[in-house]
Amino acid sequence: MTKVIYKNESFKIIGACLEVHKELGSGFLEAVYQEALAVEFNKENIPFEREQEINISYKGINLSKKYISDFIFYGSILMEIKAVSKLTTEHESQVLNYLKETRFRLRLLVNFGSHSLEHKRLVL
Repeated sequence: MTKVIYKNESFKIIGACLEVHKELGSGFLEAVYQEALAVEFNKENIPFEREQEINISYKGINLSKKYISDFIFYGSILMEIKAVSKLTTEHESQVLNYLKETRFRLRLLVNFGSHSLEHKRLVL
C-alpha cells in the first residue's frame, strides 16, 4: 500500500483552489488567480510563500537563470498554476524538471483555464 505524502495539506490547498475557481471561473490571467489564491490561502490559514527563487544547476554549476515558484506551502510543497485551456504533458514535464532541482517531493499542478479546475499531484 502506497502512502500518500502531504495528503491533508494538499487537500486544503486544492480546496482553496476550488473556491477561487468557483468564484472567478476561467478566463483570467495566471496573475489574477495567483493574487486571489493568496487571499484564499490567508483566509484558510494555509502557510505559503509566493514567487520564491529556486536555483537551477547544470553539471553542478548554478545557472544565472532562476526558477520562480508560484507558491511554496508548509515549506515542502510546490505549486505551479496555469490558465490554459488544457494541461499538457509539456506542463507536467516542466513541473517534474523543477522538482528534480529542489528538495521538495510533491508538486501540485493546477489549471484555472478550463471550465472545471484541473489539478495533478506530481511526486518525485
